[in-house]
Parts: sequence; C-alpha cells; structure tokens
Amino acid sequence: MRTVGVEEEYLLVGAGGEPAPAADEALASDGRTHPEQRDDGRPGGVLEHELKAEQLETGTHPCTDLPALRAELREGRSRAAAAAADADARLAALATSPLAGESRTTPGWRYHRMVREYAVVAREQLTGGCHVHVGVADDEEGVAVLDRIGAWLPVLLALSANSPYWHGEDTGYASYRSQVWHRWPTAGPTAPFGSATAYRGVVDALVTSGAALDEGMVYFDARLSHRYPTVEVRVADVCLRADDALLVAALTRALVETAAREAADGVAPATDREELLRAATWRAGRSGLTSELVVPPAFAPVSAQAGVRALLDHVGPALDDTGDTALVADLLGAVWVRGTGSAEQRRWARDGGLSRVVEHAVEATVA
Repeated sequence: MRTVGVEEEYLLVGAGGEPAPAADEALASDGRTHPEQRDDGRPGGVLEHELKAEQLETGTHPCTDLPALRAELREGRSRAAAAAADADARLAALATSPLAGESRTTPGWRYHRMVREYAVVAREQLTGGCHVHVGVADDEEGVAVLDRIGAWLPVLLALSANSPYWHGEDTGYASYRSQVWHRWPTAGPTAPFGSATAYRGVVDALVTSGAALDEGMVYFDARLSHRYPTVEVRVADVCLRADDALLVAALTRALVETAAREAADGVAPATDREELLRAATWRAGRSGLTSELVVPPAFAPVSAQAGVRALLDHVGPALDDTGDTALVADLLGAVWVRGTGSAEQRRWARDGGLSRVVEHAVEATVA
C-alpha cells in the first residue's frame, strides 16, 4: 500500500481577524530553534515557516491508512493552533485572507531573494495550499504518474476550494488562491514528460532560465518531490476542515495508484494538451462545486456532481483495494451537505461579514 502524507499551509490572524506576522514566535514556542530543524518525531509531524511571517505549515508523517492520517492531520492542526496562541495569534485554515492586511516576508536569504527576483508576485503570495505526497517506486514511475493524473487534478481543486475573498472583496472565484498562485512562472498544469530524463531536463531548464531559483521553486500542480521519494500533488487549497484534507489525500493516493497501473498496462495519458488542462483548472477554481467541471475523456463541461462521479469511477478499483471506498463516500457526503470551504465562507459572510468568516474559520480549523 502506498504511503500518503499531507502538508498544510495556514494563516495566522490577530484579534480582529487580520493577518498577524507571528510565525517566529509560534515556532519558538513549539520548540523550533533554527530554520534547518525538521521532524522531531512528535505526532502531527513537522511545524515550519513559510514564505510569509503570517503563515505556519504543518506536515504529517507518511501513513499507510486513512485513520492514522486523520489523526496526524488533527494533531498537526491542534499543535499549530497552540503554538499560534502562545504567540498571541490564532490559526485559520484559509487559503487567502478575507480581510485586507499587509504581509511580511519571513527572514532568510532564500525568501528575500524570491521577493527580489519575482517582485510583486512574491510580495502578494499570502496564500495557503494543501500538498499531498504519495510514495512511488522511483522517478520513472513518478513521471509516468504525473503524465496521467493531470486531467483529474481540477476535480481535487474544486473539492478543496477555500479562497473566495481577497483584500476584503469577494473575487467571484471559489479558489482565488489558484489564480494568485498561477502567477509564478513555473506554476500550473504540465504536458506529459514521457520519461524521468525529460522531466529532469525541463526542471534544469527552468532553473537555468531564472523562472525558478532552484528545484524547490518548480511549482507544477504535481511534481516529483525534491525531498522525498514521492509524487507531490500541489493543486489544492488548504482545506477549511481536516476531514476535507483527508478526502483530498485519499483521492490523490487512489489517483496515483490508478495512474501507475495505467502506465504499466500501456494506457496513454488522457491528453497531451496543456491548454485543456489549464482551462479545466480555471473552471474548477472559478466555481468549485457550484457549477460545472471539465473532465476527461471529452474535456467538455459536465455538472460538478457528474465530474466528481467520473473521478470516483476512475479511481474506484484503487479505493476498493485499499479499503477506503466507504470512508471516502462518507467524507464526500459531508462536503455535498455543507459545501466546500468557499461555500461555508460565503454563508458566514452573509450572516456577519468577513470578520465573522475568520472567527468561524478559526473554530472549524480544529473542529
């Protein structure tokens, strides 16, 4: 059974709901003593800086079963929330800040070089994503997986959509984070690579061109991890609720397993057209689950319900083999009842404005 782990990027907010630059103090309270310190073995995994001082990132340990991953996700959120409280801030699983506020770059040469090289793109990147790592045998299997999962990643974005507000305004998008994130020159969907050698050639060319400072800045929607023997799927917003992150992780692992089986059987990628993948990604970010999705094989709009069902049909055998089918059905059923994080935020805004959105998000993050 393939391992799966999740990294989540959270927003730190102050008493009024505005972004709060409290990451250094929060990490110090959690026992983080220097930037290179990583996993200390505690439940919930790694607690880390991100580009902005108004963010914290958690990373679970690799898990082989979903109940263990659910426990890790919840423990990581609780641990990060406690660290934030020690720094007189609060933790919110929001992919963008509903309220306007300035952001500060985390100290460190790499982060400041990013701001110098990429200017406003880096300065405005106060966004939070959910990154799912799934184990692969080697780079060749990993690239074969990357070539075959891209057509389905927009459905994961739609399920995770959790960023309708930007600088105090409703953007009209379910995931505005996806629009801001795609300003990076290396971000977004990719056409099939065909081999690990070709993949490495593209990565090297991007770094040489200056579009990325290093391999860590190759921000494809799905990539080979530069740290671990995994495929890293980066398309999702940070999810408002831990169970939604669990759903995204379960579907991602099933997608990876399905793609690996397809590659072994000689099944070609669904498309070699990056333009179609970009259109499908835009559609998912624009409306989430409230309108239509664009899915293979036709790459024509279908209802969100039909698009999600197509994904479930595609990965069904893999979910059955890991024993995850029933749990995924329960997790998905909850999303259909209450909506995505974006839908919840908009309901709360109608009831009490954007400050209430943040208040409810703080509660939902550790619920």
